[in-house]
Amino acid sequence: MTYVITTPCIDTTDQSCVDVCPVDCIHFEEGVDKMLYIDPDECIDCGACEPACPVSAIFAEDDVPADQQRFTEINRLWFQDKDAARAKV
Repeated sequence: MTYVITTPCIDTTDQSCVDVCPVDCIHFEEGVDKMLYIDPDECIDCGACEPACPVSAIFAEDDVPADQQRFTEINRLWFQDKDAARAKV
């Protein structure tokens, strides 16, 4: 399991979650991306990011709301093909 960043992060890109992540698995390209992304291969499932998010955009993978499920794949995709992920946001 990993954590997933969803819709509320779009156009917010608050970096409070980045500041508390012990393994630096939350990334984005400033000036290019509209949201932040969690690398599912680096995430250690510690959960530190979830309460740090001021817009409640982060969920444990198993708890992602049904209408936000597509962001599980979008977060994963960004680490393989950034342009493809950005096109889906």
